[in-house]
Amino acid sequence: MRSHQLPYYNSPSSDDNEKDKSKRLKPYSHSNPHSHSSFPSRRFLLLFSSFSLLLSVFSISYAVSASRRPTKTYTVYRCGRAEDSLRTYRANSAGVDAAARPKVVGLVGVQTGFGSADRRAVLRSTWFPPDPDGLVSLERTGLAFRFVIGRTKDPQKMSELQKEADTYHDFLFIDIDEDHTKLPQKTLAFFKASFDLFDADFYVKADDDIYLRPDRLATLLAKDRAHRMTYIGCMKKGPVITDPKMQWYESKGDLIGSEYFLHAYGPIFALSSDVVAALVAAKNDSLRMFSNEDVTIGSWMLSMNVNHEDNKAICDPTCTAASIAVWTIPRCSGKCNLAEKIKALHNNTMCSKTPTLPTEEDEDE
Repeated sequence: MRSHQLPYYNSPSSDDNEKDKSKRLKPYSHSNPHSHSSFPSRRFLLLFSSFSLLLSVFSISYAVSASRRPTKTYTVYRCGRAEDSLRTYRANSAGVDAAARPKVVGLVGVQTGFGSADRRAVLRSTWFPPDPDGLVSLERTGLAFRFVIGRTKDPQKMSELQKEADTYHDFLFIDIDEDHTKLPQKTLAFFKASFDLFDADFYVKADDDIYLRPDRLATLLAKDRAHRMTYIGCMKKGPVITDPKMQWYESKGDLIGSEYFLHAYGPIFALSSDVVAALVAAKNDSLRMFSNEDVTIGSWMLSMNVNHEDNKAICDPTCTAASIAVWTIPRCSGKCNLAEKIKALHNNTMCSKTPTLPTEEDEDE
């Protein structure tokens, strides 16, 4: 009778039995050497499974706890983006679509800083729309006005700015550090942000130390033009300042030469939509930055096929029947109270109460 062989036996021949019986495989037992290597593997699998289970429990617990936390909202800044505080306010109070890109003739961005609350206050009391209703009303006629400002790491300054923004809702917040030495970068950030938020025929950069006639500015921007690429400003040339001790020093003057190319004064100028679209499409590091903002913008315009539209009415030293903007800096030279100067201009009938267009008598003069 043939005996039954277990499956873990080889089937040895009779020759094998006689040559070396020690080479036969033995049945599995606790003394099998393979059992020692399998035990650590099983222990590893057990530990890995336990770790995975604990990780899953932790993840679920974290997700549940996170969902119960109150959501934090940041009104002023969103990473990498700009925000129109008026649009945010109207979206929350009147259900206006915050994502809409309103069509206007011109967006006027008044560049300001954290130490210029007094200037903003006097502008609101003179030519700048004083409240959200005034901003909306003027925007419906074709002009949008915003104060443009970046950010700071100073919590006190940020807190004060937030209170002002919550009161007036007239800021365009841009995602850039507020630094007077980086005005070219701020100006580029303004154009990119404003193009994203507004569909404007012209984007106007202005300083918070000018006196402006919004009605006359609207008339200027609404004119028919043959050139789609237009750069409007009070154009100038002049020697390049290479002495570090002098105001308007240009650290990269060697790239320019002894005289500047034609460019607009910095306090106010306008770029048409097509020009701004070209700036928006350019990478930041592909545009050269000079020390002075007006020179920087002028250099970009020089590289584009733009029409330089020279208009001295936007840089008048005094109010006239045709002046669009009066620049207070040349008269003040940093030594007078700009807020009081702007109030005085507003109280001047020639500045604030003359018709939008000069009369025939004014034109004859």
